[in-house]
Amino acid sequence: MHQYFVYILRCRDGSYYTGITNNMDRRLYEHENGFDPKSYTFKRRPVKLVFQENFDNVNQAIAFEKQVKGWRRAKKEAIINNDWHLLPELAKKTK
Repeated sequence: MHQYFVYILRCRDGSYYTGITNNMDRRLYEHENGFDPKSYTFKRRPVKLVFQENFDNVNQAIAFEKQVKGWRRAKKEAIINNDWHLLPELAKKTK
């Protein structure tokens, strides 16, 4: 059975990057070492892994990644801080 990971990195400039991978160690190494000069994280290194969620189903992982990428910063920080219970209230806020 394959494992998939949705992850959030905090970049040097304080921004967040959300991604998906099937090999967390390899992907984090690539981000940290700047394998792709065109990537969002390349000029924002160093990066720090601040959130990771594991999935057995690739489609669920992709759906969750898309969902998180569409979230405002406050919602991302809620899951980073393991405050999942705040998500419904944060979803009501427009700013």
